[in-house]
Amino acid sequence: MTAHPDSLVALDSQPRNWWRRRADALLDFLRHMRRRWYLYLPVFAIWGFAYVRLFIDPTPRLPLLVNWTPSLPYHLALMQYQHPEVQRGDLIVFAFAGEAQAHYPGLRGQPFFKQVRGIPGDVVTVSERTVFVNGEAVGLAKTRAFDGHPLAPIAPTVIPPGHFYVQGIGPHSFDSRYAESGLVRAEQVVGIVVPIF
Repeated sequence: MTAHPDSLVALDSQPRNWWRRRADALLDFLRHMRRRWYLYLPVFAIWGFAYVRLFIDPTPRLPLLVNWTPSLPYHLALMQYQHPEVQRGDLIVFAFAGEAQAHYPGLRGQPFFKQVRGIPGDVVTVSERTVFVNGEAVGLAKTRAFDGHPLAPIAPTVIPPGHFYVQGIGPHSFDSRYAESGLVRAEQVVGIVVPIF
């Protein structure tokens, strides 16, 4: 049985029509963007800023910080770059340098916003994945990250000079509870944070 020549033409034109419709839709979108450029400019600016922060220089350069994560109850804060010595209870921003960056390279140098819960000389202990600082329970270390990667609790230690135990308030905060994050060195601290709300 042979196919009718008209049916072959119809079958052959279907992929071309699909591509033509897609090309027309793209051209219409580009024309819309050109007419409404002021709507798209902020989006591209935010994307550009995000890519610079992720791939070039993640260090916060502006004193106004926005916290999108539930690790601390503050969403807007001011950064003090010139700051006194870090004390227990301070909110700090530090550049991440933990072991987790071997599995997640995007974490390298990223700014983390946490509270200092332990200072040099404090004793960190772990009992059944509950982490204690100077005998006070500060949090439970989860067994796995959201993607299923296993998480080990921090090893018991006395916090050495120039290091801090930091933590968020949420149960899912990735912080010093975990060996993959670990203690924060003083040179990682970018600044002390003053919350606004």
